[in-house]
Amino acid sequence: MSRLQVVSGKGGTGKTTVAAALALALATEGKRTLLVEVEGRQGIAQLFETEALPYEERKIAVAPGGGEVYALAIDPELALLDYLQMFYKLGSAGRALKKLGAIDFATTIAPGVRDVLLTGKACEAVRRKDKSGRFAYDYVIMDAPPTGRITRFLNVNNEVAGLAKIGPIHNQAQAVMRVLKSPETAVHLVTLLEEMPVQETADGIAELRTAKLPVGRIIVNMVRPALLDDADLELTGAVARSAVAKSLSAAGLGGARRGGGAERLVGPLLEQAEEYAERHTLEREQRAVLTEQGLPLHELPLLAEGMDLAGLYQLAKELRQQGIS
Repeated sequence: MSRLQVVSGKGGTGKTTVAAALALALATEGKRTLLVEVEGRQGIAQLFETEALPYEERKIAVAPGGGEVYALAIDPELALLDYLQMFYKLGSAGRALKKLGAIDFATTIAPGVRDVLLTGKACEAVRRKDKSGRFAYDYVIMDAPPTGRITRFLNVNNEVAGLAKIGPIHNQAQAVMRVLKSPETAVHLVTLLEEMPVQETADGIAELRTAKLPVGRIIVNMVRPALLDDADLELTGAVARSAVAKSLSAAGLGGARRGGGAERLVGPLLEQAEEYAERHTLEREQRAVLTEQGLPLHELPLLAEGMDLAGLYQLAKELRQQGIS
């Protein structure tokens, strides 16, 4: 597995949930993972039922086998102060710039600068080693911007390196791109089995490949359980209403007399079966589109009771069982 796992997806597909589950899955058996948030929504804190994350790496969970999950919400202003201190040793002068509003101005007026800082901080965590020479984290998982912005977000350092031909900014941008375009990185896309998310996923994969960014896996989220097999689905449009009513009566549902409860149940039941058959056909078509992308495909179930911390661990277990560990 690549050490930097970037998770993107169309809004509403649950990419933050998948990123969190992936962090837990990869932390299994004593591994250390860092889960990075770059959009300032504090979605990670909500999923792990903890207080809002500060701009520091904090342990938020323990995975099966004793592994640890740390989390970091990157603040662009504070990341810029880190950057100024690292390369220009500004110290108190950098803090004075923040008080004057210059840091906020720089990260707001030039969105590209903001993305450079966010990706740079994540890549620094990937490269960081302790005193013994071991990597500080086995894996870094980034809850990244949505699919429509992911290629530009990850490729922004290429643009910066082209603008700044020499100096520390150029060198830093190149160092970040070396990580992002190397086997150390994999960009995973989260989708649902619906037409719009699947199309956006296919478009996103094409854009990432054009930019020569490493595409990893497709993760289909919130997959509904299969209720009918193919043989049952074939019957939904051909079964006689009287036969269904007779079966319901035999099962003790609604009584056997004509016009009784059994016959009143037939119409709604057949309508539901037809709706299920239509959705099943649509989902099969969307799976085919995803399969054509030539990437590993994983599916996570829709949790009927909703998402909580226990559900997050359940999704992590699903990912481990599917070979992500």
